[in-house]
Amino acid sequence: MSTSSNDQGRAYEYAWINSLCKELSKVVETEIVANSSLNANKRAWDSVDEHDKDLFIASSDSAVKTIIELEPCMVENNGEKLLLEFQKDAAGKQGDVRDILISRKNMQWEIGLSIKHNHEAVKHSRLSHKLDFINEWLGMSCSEEYWNKVRPIFDKLKELKNEKKKWAELNDEKVDCENSNYKDLKIYRPLLQAFIEEIERVCRQNDSTPRKLIEYLIGTNDYYKVVSCDKENLTLIHSFNIHGTLNKPSTVKVSAIRVPIVQLPTELILLKFKPGSNNTVEMYLNNGWQLSFRIHNASTYVEPSLKFDIQFISMPLCVLNLVCKWEK
Repeated sequence: MSTSSNDQGRAYEYAWINSLCKELSKVVETEIVANSSLNANKRAWDSVDEHDKDLFIASSDSAVKTIIELEPCMVENNGEKLLLEFQKDAAGKQGDVRDILISRKNMQWEIGLSIKHNHEAVKHSRLSHKLDFINEWLGMSCSEEYWNKVRPIFDKLKELKNEKKKWAELNDEKVDCENSNYKDLKIYRPLLQAFIEEIERVCRQNDSTPRKLIEYLIGTNDYYKVVSCDKENLTLIHSFNIHGTLNKPSTVKVSAIRVPIVQLPTELILLKFKPGSNNTVEMYLNNGWQLSFRIHNASTYVEPSLKFDIQFISMPLCVLNLVCKWEK
């Protein structure tokens, strides 16, 4: 992620915590918890221009009342302070993708928001010459067959890195390939074929693999995913209520919007190349989960590491999808 897009993402998170505080403070005592993430997001907010600030405020203000309606415990006036807190970045490495936590300690109640600006990417995981992706994703290990297939590809990429080759130059590479599209046919496609076979292998060996895959991709905690779509002047809200912790009634109110519990998959149905593509595979699981994995280089110069752009093709019907139009 570029410095600019990283700053925009952090600034958008800052707009959200302030929109929440402004609205909630009208009915309950509300505090934004001071920590290093708040300081970093405030610096990002200060670095973006006034036009972007106006966009971020319009986006967060358009959806904040919907989030509050979904969660009656936010506005229960029981004398306990409501806390708003930015999650530390390290939490994401442990499977907790929430950016903002909203909690009441005495009630032992907490929900979270994952805040995205202009993208709905699920993950940006990697394949590399030394990364055991099965271990990182699922807590198991890549097979020797996988390493035997991918090692020659990554060895070639190491050679090209030492030659200071740019990725853009690889389609002119004629050493191993007569076809001009060297990247697709000699790097992307064989790596993805090895990836497909490895995922299929662990799914055959362990019935919990489909569930663990989705938990790795979307996170281990329940949360609302909030996505700003600036060009459309829309803010989207997706509910990931896997464990049934969202949408709890307060002692005085039940939400007018019901958030269903989402069933995780139990079966990999199909994992195949997207028709007409050498750099994207599509994953179809039961219970309505469908994703695409597009592999791409994430740098100008060749390196033995490639990044996935993982997106939903479709989500289960029980993932609530709400659209909030901005007020102009």
